[in-house]
Amino acid sequence: MTQDEMKKYLPHRDSMLLIGEASVLQDEDGTPVAVGHTQIRGDEWFLQGHFPGNPVVPGVILCEIMAQSVSVLIMKENTTPYFTGMDHVKWKKVVRPGDLLVTECRITRNRGHFYWAKGVGKVNGELCVSAEFSFAMMTREE
Repeated sequence: MTQDEMKKYLPHRDSMLLIGEASVLQDEDGTPVAVGHTQIRGDEWFLQGHFPGNPVVPGVILCEIMAQSVSVLIMKENTTPYFTGMDHVKWKKVVRPGDLLVTECRITRNRGHFYWAKGVGKVNGELCVSAEFSFAMMTREE
């Protein structure tokens, strides 16, 4: 799924649509897995002051990228995903300009419009970030 295709479902635009492309695969148990790809170019707004001469993608941005990735599993028109919590977040390796961040995220449960998920982000197969998070899919107000 390209950014243009994701715009049909995700409300993010311009510099806040962080994920470059996403697809849905299945793991060995048949569970759907959202796989996202984000190429860090180096000219992103969040790198401008983080850190001069040593740019590193902020941890909160890595979490947002994972959340946007997992959204492809439950995309519905006219809804907006809102973060409701994050747990067990761990940053293991920095992500820098030139890196291709690959995320793998799964829905672990849902109740009504609330969803819980877990995800990881890797560069060259090395774990950079992992987290459990929750969000609510709310009807978008026109």
